[in-house]
Amino acid sequence: LDYMKSIHLKSGVLLVLLAVLMVLLALVTILGNALVILAFILDRNLRHRSNYFFLNLAISDFAVGAFCMPLYIPYSLTGKWQLGRSVCKFWLLMDYLLCTASVFNIVLISYDRFLSVTKAVSYRVQQGAASSPVVKMAAIWVLAFLLYCPAVLFWEHVAGCSVVAEDECYAEFFSNWYFLLCASTVEFFVPLVSVTYFNVHIFRDIQKRQRRGSVSDGEPAKSGGLSWRACLLPRQGLSSSETEDSVSSSMRPKKESLVTESTLPSRGNSVTPENDLSASFCAKTRSKLQRDKKIAKSLAIIVCIFAICWAPYTLLMIIRGACQGTCVHNSLYEITFWLLWLNSSLNPFLYPLCHVKFRMAFTKILCPQKFATLRSSSF
Repeated sequence: LDYMKSIHLKSGVLLVLLAVLMVLLALVTILGNALVILAFILDRNLRHRSNYFFLNLAISDFAVGAFCMPLYIPYSLTGKWQLGRSVCKFWLLMDYLLCTASVFNIVLISYDRFLSVTKAVSYRVQQGAASSPVVKMAAIWVLAFLLYCPAVLFWEHVAGCSVVAEDECYAEFFSNWYFLLCASTVEFFVPLVSVTYFNVHIFRDIQKRQRRGSVSDGEPAKSGGLSWRACLLPRQGLSSSETEDSVSSSMRPKKESLVTESTLPSRGNSVTPENDLSASFCAKTRSKLQRDKKIAKSLAIIVCIFAICWAPYTLLMIIRGACQGTCVHNSLYEITFWLLWLNSSLNPFLYPLCHVKFRMAFTKILCPQKFATLRSSSF
């Protein structure tokens, strides 16, 4: 009798601990994504074309934390669905829609970054089309709906019967492994390959520019040309202003290079248009390269976390469907299910926090005094 009591006590403590962790994850997901949405609403500086995709991602992830997680917590703890078939159907519809939209938004953000780094000129030209972000955002939701939602709504009508018990809640196609394989290919495998492809090409583009700079190092500048190496890698022992002066002088034609240093304008004298252009070009080159490196690093982290969160669930879902749920323990499947939702709580930290403007907006909302101090020190 004492042994049975200890078992019940341990199971009760475990349920309480699991409930606390689930509620905590839901709160982090809600608050993190709500902060992104609030920052976008309050700060006009964030209303850039690419930032609309962050907003779209935050909306889908916020709904996951506000709707999908809270309704699933009692079902996960008790093993029984007590909200009825209609609510179950609606919950399944929203869960598949929101999680799929979150994945497609990740692909869209990665694609947008890929264009901004590898095709910067055409990307800036296309920024004039104000309707383009809205169209892409709407397309994400349409595609996400078409992938799973028709099957969630009409599978039992096509099959002629329902295989889900009254006190359970899962999709009717849970045992149809070839449908799950096809759908998961579109939902996970294709996005993973796409995001990896974009990340690899961003790295290659940065390496290509660095190699181009190293080749041009030491060569005389052509008319109107600038040394990428000199711009990207400042010389040791020189300040940034001295580096710009040296770069500007190295860009002059050969005849001007024969002039002695005494005849060149001093730092206190007026700057020629050529020097000013050279300094501006070098500053922009260094800034863009550093920004692209940060984008590449953040994308690499995104690929790894996306794969870690989604791969276990996707693989177990297919295996579970193939063996009718008999070869995968339910507890293991539950862990991968929550691991999938973990991605929605991590997205607010993976994406907006990589951008200075979002960090400043968060500081403005959470710590107004610190934001005022940072703003006054920047002037």
